[in-house]
Amino acid sequence: MTQALKTRNRTRSQQWFERAQQSLVEGVNSPSRGAAVYKSDPIVLERGRGSRVWDADDNQYIDFMMSFGALIQGHAHPKLVEAVSQAMAEGSHFAAVTSAEVEAAERFRRMVPSAEVVRFTNTGSEATMLALRLARAHTRRTKFLKFEGHYHGWYDPYLLNSHSHSPAEIGAPENPTRIPDSQGIPSSTFDEVVLAPWNDIAALERLMREHGSDLAAVITEPIMANMGCILPRERYLDRLRELTQDYGVLLILDEVVTGFRYAPGGCQEYYSIHPDISTFGKALGAGFPIGAVAGPRAILDRMRWSDNMVLHYGTFNGHRLTMKVVAANLDLLSAEGTYRKLHAIGDAAIAGLREVFRRRKLKAIVQGFGPMFQIYFTERDAIHDYREYCKHVDTGRYARFVQLLLEHGIYMTPSNGLHWIISTAHTESDVATLVQVAEQACAELS
Repeated sequence: MTQALKTRNRTRSQQWFERAQQSLVEGVNSPSRGAAVYKSDPIVLERGRGSRVWDADDNQYIDFMMSFGALIQGHAHPKLVEAVSQAMAEGSHFAAVTSAEVEAAERFRRMVPSAEVVRFTNTGSEATMLALRLARAHTRRTKFLKFEGHYHGWYDPYLLNSHSHSPAEIGAPENPTRIPDSQGIPSSTFDEVVLAPWNDIAALERLMREHGSDLAAVITEPIMANMGCILPRERYLDRLRELTQDYGVLLILDEVVTGFRYAPGGCQEYYSIHPDISTFGKALGAGFPIGAVAGPRAILDRMRWSDNMVLHYGTFNGHRLTMKVVAANLDLLSAEGTYRKLHAIGDAAIAGLREVFRRRKLKAIVQGFGPMFQIYFTERDAIHDYREYCKHVDTGRYARFVQLLLEHGIYMTPSNGLHWIISTAHTESDVATLVQVAEQACAELS
């Protein structure tokens, strides 16, 4: 077993974080990386290769966070390093049409079932923002439906009931308390938002009867990735697709987290769902900033230049370095056996962790499959939605468990709302180490 973190030298990490707090708000550039989440000074990472990362004090960890899912190929994959190094030598960015973006788009279209055309953005948040603008322009409606617990980026209208709260705060499912996720957003912003419980067909049918004729879009993750890894109930996505078609509402499938993770064409391929618009990010860029909006020409062509166009500007859209990485990444993902391996390694990790919890008689479940999963300390056999997560998941116990894993060389965020990620760089040996470390952590936890 790897040496415990508490016996390692962390002096340089602490020094760097002290300096960070002098120049950066909270010492970070995103609050999910800060001391409030880690309940201590975060580990300052300096380099990575394959499935491993090293901190500022040269302590080594097996990384199962993988930049919140962005690093589908692990760290510093040689093919990606080669692609970006060559591109940098030729010129990083031109803000003009390049062969790099054409090649990336062609590969994207071959893999994603619903992508007649694609528009690249710089982030997933930009992609979901553009998707809603397109839906509103296409339908000439303004309202949209979003689900409790789903996160679609930090665009103002999406920041409603995305964070977990106590059961007393969230209200009844048929009349949920509307809780903004941020200060600085006018309350009128949410007048156009219909808030719905996820994974509940009866509630969805009722809300569509009440609001369907006014909705431009329904936006959903195919798997609820903002509360860990909550899977859709049987036929839920099918019924959602049927209802949106019945009412002339566009279905926006947010695959920023799930895209290119479960299958070459994402969850829309895995679950055989054909959305009107889909959004991507994270794994698409293999660690480089990226977002994408895909769909039919009839919708996306509204961005063509005209007096009544849907406006989408961006100096760094289709950034040449990123496009080179995207093309190389999609080539790697298209190789025979890639997804078979991702699922096999992930399923082995899930099975191993479940056996540890069973043997240790801990009330914990491992939910998900293949390349993405989450651990819930709960009395329940499964977590199906936002409300079950808020009511029945012991997020504090999970955070303590992850801190113990960190002490023994497993790198993961203590946030229960995120998820464990398997990359192509992970091995059976990594899984064996994870299971061994989890066994010791459970012994210390109980």
